[in-house]
Amino acid sequence: MTTLVGHETPWRQWRAAVADERLHHAWLLTGMAGIGKAQFAIHAAAALVEVDGTPQPPATSHPDILILTRPPASKEDEKKMEEGKPFATKRSINVEQVRAMQRRLNTRPTLGPRRAIIIDSIDDLEKSAVNALLKSLEEPPAGTIFLLVSHRPGGLLPTVRSRCRILRFAALDDAQMHRVVADAAPDVSPDIREAAIAAAHGSPGAALGFIAKDMAPIRHELIGIAAHGDADFARRGALAKAIGTRPDRDRLVASVDLARTICAARLPDAGKGEQARLITAHAALTRLGAEIPYANFDPGLTVVEIGGLLADIAMPKGEGN
Repeated sequence: MTTLVGHETPWRQWRAAVADERLHHAWLLTGMAGIGKAQFAIHAAAALVEVDGTPQPPATSHPDILILTRPPASKEDEKKMEEGKPFATKRSINVEQVRAMQRRLNTRPTLGPRRAIIIDSIDDLEKSAVNALLKSLEEPPAGTIFLLVSHRPGGLLPTVRSRCRILRFAALDDAQMHRVVADAAPDVSPDIREAAIAAAHGSPGAALGFIAKDMAPIRHELIGIAAHGDADFARRGALAKAIGTRPDRDRLVASVDLARTICAARLPDAGKGEQARLITAHAALTRLGAEIPYANFDPGLTVVEIGGLLADIAMPKGEGN
């Protein structure tokens, strides 16, 4: 069984569980976003449905592995997905996806005695989809194992959590991050790689997203605003240029997340006055990040708001720690 970098402990726990004839039917994979939980689920599912001596198709097309994720946002995005191109997704996993999965559960597995259901992520299920899923978690078909990815398990219904065993995934350390990022993005310069790892705080997915979205210039401007303020709005102008004149929601959310990580990284070494400002800014950025995907917004004003929240961190003249 493959061991993904940094996740030896969950693998040991999973192996021990699989070796038990009374394998629990539902598992909640928890940890920060981008840490590798979904990849773990795919590898674990592939091993779970494997039949000795029988050639197995890839996990993503295996008839006994069903993967529920947010669907393409439009017909055009469906076409891009089929062509292997980047595509936009809808905001949630809908109830019809869950019901389609449940119809499959009325049949026997195709190649062996087990079937694996991966939901990436269960945080993305709309309310009616969660209620529909509960029926399967309460009365699981024989041989069906659920692997439910969650970045925010505290937000799940207690009735969902109570039916699951938990596998916790820790952040990767710097050495592990360097290994993953170097393997996945070998042509990236050392400076960009270092910036990505510093910004990601142990999440390989976040680091690779940082590189893909060219976030290094944005990080540079955000750090400058947080450290020195922006009394004349010049730094916010530079931030707007780094983010782009017409950024999409994903890029703005990524910028907000990066600003939040900068706040969190400064907090341990900050004095009392700065700590209060950091906590206030972090809370406001969290709210802003949650609103961007759903609210009508002006990209330019949003960039100004991000910069303004960080500018408030900089110590006012004459204030001590």
